[in-house]
Amino acid sequence: MPDLYALYDEADKLKNDGKQQEAIAKYEEILGIDESFSLAHFALAVAYGKVGDHEKAVQHGQRACQLEPNDPFSFTAMSVTYQRAFAGTRNPDYIHLAEQAMGQAHALQAQQW
Repeated sequence: MPDLYALYDEADKLKNDGKQQEAIAKYEEILGIDESFSLAHFALAVAYGKVGDHEKAVQHGQRACQLEPNDPFSFTAMSVTYQRAFAGTRNPDYIHLAEQAMGQAHALQAQQW
């Protein structure tokens, strides 16, 4: 089995070099090996948002939240994904969803204290 973290690092380098489509392909390759690799879902939420595919960005953000349901960061990142989706589409539903995700992040954070 390939080292998923090594593949992830390769994808991040592509992303940092401005090669979004190549990075997306590498993150998708990771998920083809292990669909539960949440870091790849988080990264795809960002990458798809950057290329304007907000539907896929939201799908990957939601999957990351399913995989990491007790981590406040998951829902903070999801809120940002929804905000970016709103900015790209002007669909007001995304603002409501962003607020819900941030509320979930705050609730989880309060539980940890």
